[in-house]
Amino acid sequence: MHTVSAAEKIILNHALDLGWEEVPLGETLGRILREDLVADRDFPPFDRVTMDGIAIQHEEFAQGRRSFAIAGVQAAGSPQQQLSDPTGCIEVMTGAMLPVGTDTVIQYEQLKIENGKATLLAESVNFRQNIHFKGIDRKAQDRIVAKGKKMGPAEIATAATVGKSVLRVSRLPRTAIVSTGDELVGVDETPLPHQIRSSNAFAIQALLQEQYGVKSKLFHYPDTREAIQAGLSEIFDSFDLVVLSGAVSEGKYDFVPQILQTLGVEKCFHKVSQRPGKPFWFGALAGKAVIFALPGNPVSAFMCACRYLLPFLSHSLAESRRGPEMAMLMEKVTFNPALTYFLPVRLESGTEGVLQAYPLPGHGSGDLANLNDADGFLELPLDQDVFLPASVFPLHRYRF
Repeated sequence: MHTVSAAEKIILNHALDLGWEEVPLGETLGRILREDLVADRDFPPFDRVTMDGIAIQHEEFAQGRRSFAIAGVQAAGSPQQQLSDPTGCIEVMTGAMLPVGTDTVIQYEQLKIENGKATLLAESVNFRQNIHFKGIDRKAQDRIVAKGKKMGPAEIATAATVGKSVLRVSRLPRTAIVSTGDELVGVDETPLPHQIRSSNAFAIQALLQEQYGVKSKLFHYPDTREAIQAGLSEIFDSFDLVVLSGAVSEGKYDFVPQILQTLGVEKCFHKVSQRPGKPFWFGALAGKAVIFALPGNPVSAFMCACRYLLPFLSHSLAESRRGPEMAMLMEKVTFNPALTYFLPVRLESGTEGVLQAYPLPGHGSGDLANLNDADGFLELPLDQDVFLPASVFPLHRYRF
């Protein structure tokens, strides 16, 4: 049986080499950038006015002038004007170019304007105030966003600003999500007393799409060796990533490990010293697919997807990742088995930005409803059985 860290290392060593593709800017949300976003000109590209008001020469104010004749209006998006008479001013709008011959902007709230003149009401005016100067944010050819970054709203705005209507991003894996079990029925069906509606496949599908934009195809096979083997043999020819849930333990109908071996899949490990999710199986079919065979219990399957499948995708997509997120345990927890314990927790922001984790252990690996109250899993190490408040542990969140 492998430890959590050993299992993770094996999984990351089997990351897919997916390459890249070019995608229209509007379709890049959540995708991993495979090129640097570089400033095509200075940011901002001109001395930009940041307040509606007037632009003056500060020297005139310093010499005692308080009233300025208005020589014109500089609107945002209009060519740059010039103040020829230093005793005058030009009205300026937010976002406009600072007129030539001016160096200071005074907002309307500090002015009285009548009869074509602007009279200053404020007692002091700072030199070069209310101006966003050319190139102060970035210079032309500066890198603004590095490749490996996940595209969010800020990155998309930057790409638009530098004129990138098409972006190079990591190609997404062709993904199949497979559920097994005679006890499962469709979402729109009424289950008999001995049945439940299928949920694992939808949870994993949503997790992958939310985090990385991965679109997947769902499959379901009944608990027969023939049906599972026939289905998987077809799937392996068409998908890069196959995620199964169910039939991986040691029950009479847990056929998946034997079927995968029959189909030529190399077993990298089966069973991890953790709770939930101990029966987790992982392997690869050379030249075809990587296979995650997760336990069938909903909390187990979901935890394994968060803890192992998401990092695997991050590595395969060449994402630049930060260090592990940590959270402070807020209540005492006792866990006696010599297993890594993934404890469901509710998160709150504490003092000084410390993330606080409140235990929500629920009623075991079948307690799907408990996941709705929690925000993530706190990873408690296997080398201790008492975990005290104020201790800090790795966090694997699924709600942001």
